[in-house]
Amino acid sequence: MEHQTFSPDRLLSRVEVDHHFGLSRRFLEVSAVRGDGPPMVKIGRSVRYRIGDLHDWIAARRVSSTSAGVPN
Repeated sequence: MEHQTFSPDRLLSRVEVDHHFGLSRRFLEVSAVRGDGPPMVKIGRSVRYRIGDLHDWIAARRVSSTSAGVPN
């Protein structure tokens, strides 16, 4: 995968999030319903994700062991 630098405000579709971050479309759909996924932006019927929010959400889930709790 090639490395690209994007503005933290750039909006990505679920397909683009899957491609750039490895979070599957299905995971994003299910976590959106449960409310425990990355923050999203709704524009009409479209759902988009800010790159900065994705980085922050992923960073908040860093743990040092598999037994450590992960925040919702």
